[in-house]
Amino acid sequence: MREIYKNVLLKLSLLGLAVAFTLSVQAQNQSISGYVTANGEAIAGATVRSNDGSSSQTNTEGYYSISATANTKSITVSYVGYSSLTKLIAEASGTVLNFDLQSASLDEVVVIGSRSEPRSNLETTAPVDIIDIKALTKDVAQVSLNQLLNYVAPSFNSNTQVISDGTDHIDPASLRGLGPDQVLVLINGKRRHTTSVVNINGTFGKGSVGTDLNAIPTAAIKKIEILRDGAAAQYGSDAIAGVINIILEDNVQELRASATYGGFASKNAEDNFDGQSVQANVNFGLPIGTNGGYINFSGSYDYRQPTNRQKEFTGTIFSDYNNPTLYPNPTGANITDEELDRRGLTRGDFVSRIGQAETRGGALFFNSSVPLSENAEFYAFGGLNYRNGQSAAFRRQPAQITQNISEIYPLGFLPLIVTDNYDQSFAAGIKGKIGEWNTDFSNSYGRNSIDFKTENSLNASMLTSSPTTFDDGGYRFVQNTTNFDINRFFDQSLAGINVAFGLEHRYENYKIVAGEEASYADYGKAIQVGVDGNGDPILIPNLQGNLQTLFAANGSPYASGAQAFGGFRPDNEVNESRSSVAAYTDIEVNFTPRWLLTGALRFENYSDFGSTLNWKVSSRYKIDDVFTVRAAASTGFRAPSLHQRYFNATSSLFIDGEIINSGTFTNDSRPAQLLGIPSLKQETSNSYSAGLTANFGKFKATVDGYYIRIDDRVVYTGNFTGSNAAGASDQDREIYELLRQANASSARFFANAIDTETKGVDIVLTYNETLGKGTLRTDLSGTFVKTNILGDIKASPTLAGKESIYFDQASRIYLESAVPRQKINLSFNYTLDKFNVFLRNVYFGEVEGATNVDADRQTFGAKVITDLSVGYQLTKNLRWTIGANNLFDVYPDKVRDGSSLQGAGYFLYSRTGQQFGFNGRYAFTRLALTL
Repeated sequence: MREIYKNVLLKLSLLGLAVAFTLSVQAQNQSISGYVTANGEAIAGATVRSNDGSSSQTNTEGYYSISATANTKSITVSYVGYSSLTKLIAEASGTVLNFDLQSASLDEVVVIGSRSEPRSNLETTAPVDIIDIKALTKDVAQVSLNQLLNYVAPSFNSNTQVISDGTDHIDPASLRGLGPDQVLVLINGKRRHTTSVVNINGTFGKGSVGTDLNAIPTAAIKKIEILRDGAAAQYGSDAIAGVINIILEDNVQELRASATYGGFASKNAEDNFDGQSVQANVNFGLPIGTNGGYINFSGSYDYRQPTNRQKEFTGTIFSDYNNPTLYPNPTGANITDEELDRRGLTRGDFVSRIGQAETRGGALFFNSSVPLSENAEFYAFGGLNYRNGQSAAFRRQPAQITQNISEIYPLGFLPLIVTDNYDQSFAAGIKGKIGEWNTDFSNSYGRNSIDFKTENSLNASMLTSSPTTFDDGGYRFVQNTTNFDINRFFDQSLAGINVAFGLEHRYENYKIVAGEEASYADYGKAIQVGVDGNGDPILIPNLQGNLQTLFAANGSPYASGAQAFGGFRPDNEVNESRSSVAAYTDIEVNFTPRWLLTGALRFENYSDFGSTLNWKVSSRYKIDDVFTVRAAASTGFRAPSLHQRYFNATSSLFIDGEIINSGTFTNDSRPAQLLGIPSLKQETSNSYSAGLTANFGKFKATVDGYYIRIDDRVVYTGNFTGSNAAGASDQDREIYELLRQANASSARFFANAIDTETKGVDIVLTYNETLGKGTLRTDLSGTFVKTNILGDIKASPTLAGKESIYFDQASRIYLESAVPRQKINLSFNYTLDKFNVFLRNVYFGEVEGATNVDADRQTFGAKVITDLSVGYQLTKNLRWTIGANNLFDVYPDKVRDGSSLQGAGYFLYSRTGQQFGFNGRYAFTRLALTL
């Protein structure tokens, strides 16, 4: 009996184990399902993703079903225009897990501007814009990061530049009306390196060194946070205007790819359609392990054709020197019209290329995180970017006989400036917990190099033996930043106190690399070593000689170096480094759940100019569940860049209607000493802001005003000239000789010449509503800003009487009114089932063209640019979009005829005061794949 009992018990046990095992297997492979809604309405097409990589989408009723295993811990739902929502499997009611999404407008969570836990940006102590790049790029025409931000963030300004050498390929960008070098850029919260190019031509931000945002592919970006407040006490040098934090994509088990094609379908386009562009993007992520690790890869390919908006050249194309048969005794008379008739040509055959440059390139980026234990993780991110650019310089006409050799170019030539732009970055770190303290140790490395070539050109001093392509040399810049950050939140003190402190070391190196000899040399120079038996001078060719031996038919010496972009000389070469160390602390005290007070203090020491100590105090008070007030006050600084300290070269400039060769000299050079140009020092600032936020649920608003004073602001001076006239002073004679040796006719410098103040107001309103069976998101934002010069120009006694050159009128205009002081953005985004319509109007306020000629000063009126796109979800995985930027083909006001701003018909639209460019309507189509 006992044996029978044992057998029965054993069989029942085995049966129970079998049932338990079956149930366990079923449980491990169960499905989780539910509904996704927002404001009580079903959301169709939302992405549903588990932590271990499974994914699904909601149907038209908002229903989803997704497989779950024993490793499935959470599910995340995301949808354009709404904040992503993550829930734990444990929250499910059986196998049902429903989601109610909230609009991702002003109350999205941000991390910039604080070292405490992330908080809604309606509750931050300073204004922060949140830009969902992944969602935005589905609808808009813009494909480069600078142009995306120019149209979506009113306080941000950037435009494609024209005939400005390397700046043609790196668009200067500004925040809150300040300079490109007064905004700090972070990637995943780590300092991004700047470009190696200093903007020295006729563009906004002249004399500054900014960050090349276009080197970062949009496919690699999850979102962007723009802190519109001074933050040097928190992040260090450059953060006077604010901070742009680019957060890289971290999704896994999803492949996103898109291809965009477009061009300018405009009344002024060549053949009615030009500037065609292609961009292809791809993004894919893989999980690493089962504890949330990942690695995400992004790639992009970009190609953009050039545009030209010059219609005809109005200056002298042919002089009587170009036809000695008909004019045996030439005097330089203009015979353009007769010669054009004789040759069957028109003035339109001799134009330059006034428009966007041609570019081609690609980028690869990655972002990763690997958990090392429950309280530690290793992270790394970085990327490679290469862009080849080709911009045109001013055309050399046949009449310019000192700059052209007719045997090589009978009809003149259009020089091309070609750049090879290489950008590399890599950051890695370990963050985790040591006891109750959060720690983060990281190192970020960045390098940018640009090499220049001049093509379709010549060195006239080499006569017919001149090559037509030249290696001009280039720039190099390296930055390495090491950080150690510690913070802890004390939740039992008051309503919570966060304490943070840290250390930073930064190393920078700047180089100028010389070009080949033919790119800069004047082969017509010689020195006299004696006289021969006939009393004639004995001359020996010498590149540093003081005598000219080669002259054109008009008696003037032939020009030296590659026309349009002369190469860097050996004496221009630079290899300079510096380092800085910093220590900071900041404290955030929540006195009550409604009142937050923060303070920050940062000490920084630079090896090349000394120390600085900066502070910041800010506060936020929640009046009730709707209204919040906030305010901040801070000091700041910006260390002069190595570029500004050591850049020296000779370049061709278009100034007040004329093309001149201008030399840039360092502040310790002999010309600087003769003129009393002092050594550079840091800029310092005081910043104050106050604002109000409101949250009415579907409607949210922020209004923030600010005041920024900057002392000892670094500027790029006007053009100083020397003289060898009979009555010239010894100072002018020496300057003249130094300029001659540099193949330049004028000299410029970097100097702490002015103090400025900037006042502004930023307004951001958002509204989300269910409209019919679809959802409508409306955004209205605007910025109103004005910068003024304070007091007198800070010039040395030696410069008495030359203050208007030291800081000239054109430089004042660039600073005060060359970019819009008012910018308003109104956008509507409506989604209905598989359709999406995006409509945006951007108001660009008036600007002024930069000139030193009072009679040519001109204000260009405000304009409204309309963007429209329509998207359709062809399949679950494939989306098609078609649309246009500048739908109504609006152009800026034209430059007055005869103005120096126009030159010889070059610039029908101002290049020095820009609002939105002058290429006209851009039509595009995009195909996007998600798997």
